[in-house]
Amino acid sequence: MTVSVDRQALGRIVREFGARWTRDAADIDTYLAAQVSDTSHREVVGPLLAASGASGVVRVGGREVSAWGDPAVPEMAFSVTKSVVSVVAGLAFDDGLLVPDQPVHQVVDVPEFHGPHNERITWRHLLQQSSQWEGELWGKPTSVDAQSFRERTEVHGTPPGEGWAYNDVRMNLLTYALTLLFRRSLPDVLRERVMVPLGGSDRWSWHGYRTSAVDIDGHRVEVVSGGAHWGGGLVVPARDLALIGQLFLNRGTYAGTRLLSDDWIDQSWAPCPVKREYGYLWWLNDEQVPWPGAPATGRSARGNGGRHLLWVDPARELVLASHWTEEPLDLIREVSRTVTGLSPSPTSP
Repeated sequence: MTVSVDRQALGRIVREFGARWTRDAADIDTYLAAQVSDTSHREVVGPLLAASGASGVVRVGGREVSAWGDPAVPEMAFSVTKSVVSVVAGLAFDDGLLVPDQPVHQVVDVPEFHGPHNERITWRHLLQQSSQWEGELWGKPTSVDAQSFRERTEVHGTPPGEGWAYNDVRMNLLTYALTLLFRRSLPDVLRERVMVPLGGSDRWSWHGYRTSAVDIDGHRVEVVSGGAHWGGGLVVPARDLALIGQLFLNRGTYAGTRLLSDDWIDQSWAPCPVKREYGYLWWLNDEQVPWPGAPATGRSARGNGGRHLLWVDPARELVLASHWTEEPLDLIREVSRTVTGLSPSPTSP
């Protein structure tokens, strides 16, 4: 069966949600203060970008069918960045550089992966946010990331793989390890192997902190951050973000060219044993978490409480990308209702 979309209803929905944006939602200082529990570590060390307003794109059946605001304007992506880290990790997997269950220290020999606990950390643990790594990176200790404890699955002193936490310091550890693995900057890898082949714009950028740089073969290479708890992260137009969603919807191909393996899509959307609604830095909605009432077939990247969103629903051939949109759950539900006829293609496990 071929999916179809009620364009009149969709147009009404995107007009309504595009008008809901308020500057209160884009108060970055308030956001940053809420992410860090220790006031002595609230200094912003990465670039910040003022919000331009709500924007978004809807793609159905491989085509853009609606947009609101200016989807060509770059906006901070916040924790949506994490799912883009998963894209880059997939390229390393496809190159044979990354083996999910291999201890990271065997291929990335740096002090952060030394010691009885840290030598057990695998790439899978980092990708599923279950490494339980504790320490300090780029001047930021894991203990001050307030979001670590909000899901109530953080358990101190347990081996890797037995606890789960949404922690930006650990995300930065992953981007650090991937940078050393590729021996080049992650934005360069993403640009060359994903964004250019997708036909993306040149307006996106990806940033780290003032202190997050390493020497690789005599060159200073910036290590980008995996979120925005201290600034930085991905800055991307909604239209470019939607193209990344389309790549996953197409199971790694775009315009007849394979950019990411089918195997990696399956692994990215397979549930973490200690956090069933989470995969390799993607949220899975099979059990209606974190999006109750939204289609169980949806997978998402979300940042800043979902105000930044990439929603991919293979059953509806639907990609939804949005920035600074209030009430994202309502947006997902209402846009999903405009698409009728379910694709026979199964979703990943």
